[in-house]
Amino acid sequence: MTDVALRMDRVFKKFTKGERHDSLRDLIPALAKHVLRRVARPAELKKEEFWALQDISFEIKKGEAVGIIGHNGAGKSTMLKHLCGIMRPTSGTIAVSGRLSALIEVGAGFHQDLTGRENIALNGVILGMTRAEIARKFDEIVEFSGLAEFIDTPVKRYSSGMYARLGFSVAAHLEPDILVIDEVLSVGDFVFQAKGVQKMRQIAASGATVIFISHNLRAMADLCNRALLLRKGQLIEDGPTSHVIHTYMEQIKSKRIHDEDKKVVIDSVWVGDANGPRVDFTSGDKARVIIKLQALKRVEKVACVLYVLDDKYYEVFNTATERLGEPALTLESGESYTYEFELDLHLAAGSFHLCAMLFRYDISEQYDAIQPAVTLLVSSPTDVRGAVNLYPRVRHTGA
Repeated sequence: MTDVALRMDRVFKKFTKGERHDSLRDLIPALAKHVLRRVARPAELKKEEFWALQDISFEIKKGEAVGIIGHNGAGKSTMLKHLCGIMRPTSGTIAVSGRLSALIEVGAGFHQDLTGRENIALNGVILGMTRAEIARKFDEIVEFSGLAEFIDTPVKRYSSGMYARLGFSVAAHLEPDILVIDEVLSVGDFVFQAKGVQKMRQIAASGATVIFISHNLRAMADLCNRALLLRKGQLIEDGPTSHVIHTYMEQIKSKRIHDEDKKVVIDSVWVGDANGPRVDFTSGDKARVIIKLQALKRVEKVACVLYVLDDKYYEVFNTATERLGEPALTLESGESYTYEFELDLHLAAGSFHLCAMLFRYDISEQYDAIQPAVTLLVSSPTDVRGAVNLYPRVRHTGA
């Protein structure tokens, strides 16, 4: 008996840009051409076509939790739709072993005019549940979704977050062999997101296979031991999640071209600890941040600012060399300088963006900035949420 849950072997998928058929007059010739034309080799691509997936090959074993990372448009959702049987590849083969439950679009399978109660029954059947199974799990699904108060309300009156909560609750209670979750979980509120990730951990621990797409890299790092990185429809890296996330973060750094009009620029930003570079930390860890400056012209009174943004890009921390007692710099053209910051990361669990800026305070002039320079993935042994970790303790003092 094979231990492979999913397999893609040399899968290609191409689409036509701007393909539309507004009438039978347009549609019939297009269909005739499609039927009669000779099947093209994967390498053949017409001017109006583009590859959504290119030569994708991988295997996922039963019981694995695998994350899929990539920019918008990288091919993540297209790949999942192939795994779910919604799309067929231009060429290549796909094999799925076991019962697959997928949530890849908010409210997929919901009927707007039906109530939440009726949609649980409808969506459950679409996903492959029997009526007896739906009846047995109905109360558990409603309780998990937190929508008991609105379960007899038509879903057209639900918010997008309520849609996601109900859809995820049905999919997660299918007891699937394979659970596929796209970014849709991110539209739920913070508490439900944490609840959803915990449910996926339980599903993975039960021996099911989990495939998770999310921009919440902290959640992905916690849930998945392995990740796939896609770029422009190609599989760039397949390996341990921490390594793949590091590659992804290196890719999303903007390619900076030094503006000749600038007087001084940030040459590089390094983050790590005594053992070397790293981006994954536990709350309370010590971190080193090394920032190198390069003067393109003579420049005076330069301060280096270090600040941290949360995943919503709100500033949660800000400091600067001048405010820490270091005198402002004067650099001659071609001269370089290096600052090293030491930080105690009393941050809550989550993703945080570390940024750097060169600034002159007396005339409020910004010389250069990188935002973000590095994204930090912070975990916590206790359940603390928000931006900071105050290391809470509690004790019972009596009635």
